[in-house]
Amino acid sequence: METKLIKFSNKGLSATIVAALTTLVAVFPLPVKAITFVTDRTALKSNDQVDWSSLGETNPFNFLLNSFSATSQRGLSLNVDIPLPKAGVSAPFVFQTLPAPGIATDFASGDYILLTGAKPNPPLDGNPGPLSITFDKPVKSAGTQLAVAFDLNPYKAFVSAFDDANQELGTFSLDAVSSLALDNSAVFLGVSSDIANIKRLVFSSSVSNRPFGINKLSFAAVPEPSFTFGLIAFGAFGAVTLKRKLNTIK
Repeated sequence: METKLIKFSNKGLSATIVAALTTLVAVFPLPVKAITFVTDRTALKSNDQVDWSSLGETNPFNFLLNSFSATSQRGLSLNVDIPLPKAGVSAPFVFQTLPAPGIATDFASGDYILLTGAKPNPPLDGNPGPLSITFDKPVKSAGTQLAVAFDLNPYKAFVSAFDDANQELGTFSLDAVSSLALDNSAVFLGVSSDIANIKRLVFSSSVSNRPFGINKLSFAAVPEPSFTFGLIAFGAFGAVTLKRKLNTIK
């Protein structure tokens, strides 16, 4: 019985591999690690969010642990961490900001606010944070509005972003002044990247003895790989494997 060895053209095979890899690069461009400061929610181009009302009923407050988990509208998990409070300061809590007799802020009326924790009586000092948010999976952009409570003096609001290796991607700040106008004037602090490398955000202010609050967190999560990408990747992998087998036969 005669055995024939079928020979493939390495040149043709190499062309197939190059074509497959070129298609991959075209579909998913090489990443550029650039992070930018975003001061407007719409500029985030977000596709997901966490509204703090999802953590439970506020009647009028929903007290939380200093470290807790939340789930976005599209199912992404995240963890929130706030330092333990000093004596006499409450745990973090969520409330809905509303006109009197409700609690007025400079967020929009009806917003649900996550506050770092406050004393129940004047002078209404509280937990100054910082407030850290860690995503289960890195995102491309994220941000929220922030306001220091019970302080009508100018201050600075900060946001820092970190990757999944805990390396700082950037820190940004805005000058701010809080009010009780319910006019949605609380400053927006966000970051945006060319790739999904934002693993953790840290929010803080320059006021050392007052709590601060944030409203809903908006972010751009990366969708799961598409079926088309799977086919392309499988084709490229198959071509490389076949070439290795042919080289072994020689």
